[in-house]
Amino acid sequence: MSFTFTTRLPLSRHAVDRDHLSRAIPGLFDQLWADAATRVLPVWHGKILLAPNDSTSAAHLVLLPPTSVAMSRENPGLCVYLGRSLPTDLPEPTGTRIVAAQLDDDAAARLEPDESRWVNLRMVATVLNDRDAGLFTEALGVLNWHASHAHCPRCGAATVVEEAGWVRRCPVDNSQVFPRTDPAVIVLITDADDRILLGSNAMWENNRYSLLAGFVEPGESLEAAVIREMFEESGLRVTDPAYVGSQPWPFPASVMCGFTARLADGQRARDLLPDGAEILALRWFTRQELVDAGEWLLLPGRSSIAHAMIERWLGAPLPASTELIRP
Repeated sequence: MSFTFTTRLPLSRHAVDRDHLSRAIPGLFDQLWADAATRVLPVWHGKILLAPNDSTSAAHLVLLPPTSVAMSRENPGLCVYLGRSLPTDLPEPTGTRIVAAQLDDDAAARLEPDESRWVNLRMVATVLNDRDAGLFTEALGVLNWHASHAHCPRCGAATVVEEAGWVRRCPVDNSQVFPRTDPAVIVLITDADDRILLGSNAMWENNRYSLLAGFVEPGESLEAAVIREMFEESGLRVTDPAYVGSQPWPFPASVMCGFTARLADGQRARDLLPDGAEILALRWFTRQELVDAGEWLLLPGRSSIAHAMIERWLGAPLPASTELIRP
């Protein structure tokens, strides 16, 4: 399968060797804090700092020496070893080891008191280079996992962070918990006239539309999830689910698996039945209707796989007036 589509997705890009073998090195963080070449990615409430605007270079993350964020054996905070930088054209040499450090409010204020300089991933995903987009996505995903797995799922004991931030161990029975990612399917449905189906979620403005999506259930294949979820949300039976590509979506812990599908034989396009709970409205669009929609229609922002899938079907960039990019 070609990865041409996947490489276009902002959060699927990466240029980091995750260096998994180093995670098990005893005293790894002691080595990292003692190495002046180590760089730290500070994270505060899921946000990071961008380097000051410089017209001569593209937007990039602030990566600091360990002493800048006061990390040490005595004051480690929650840290995750992200791996080694791979590019040859960035300020950090190839092989630079990078650590994500989760800061509390006081530490973040000392580092940068201007809260407007702290930005979230959706705001900057499309302007970062491959390495920085991958670093931010990796850091956010694993730190979100830590936030929801502080206790053992078996006995409730507080778990201990090990393996450079990639394992949490229960001190009672020594069982290990590893980072989790929840797979979800997102589907571009077409009818016999090659129109696409878009839906409006109950949590959105009533003029915001996107592709239908849903989580994969236990014991279910991705293809089966496509058929089930589309029926549950639209009342339509679909067939021929075909995989397009995937993108991590750490909000908080998903990977979006993109599919196309078409209406099943005998299924009428007009038989739309939104579930009324999650999906409040459904509508078919031709390419021309999408282009002509103007400002009334809000579509997914550039950081999402839905945006890229709709553009792939449209065969052209989405009109700027239809885009909604949320902070």
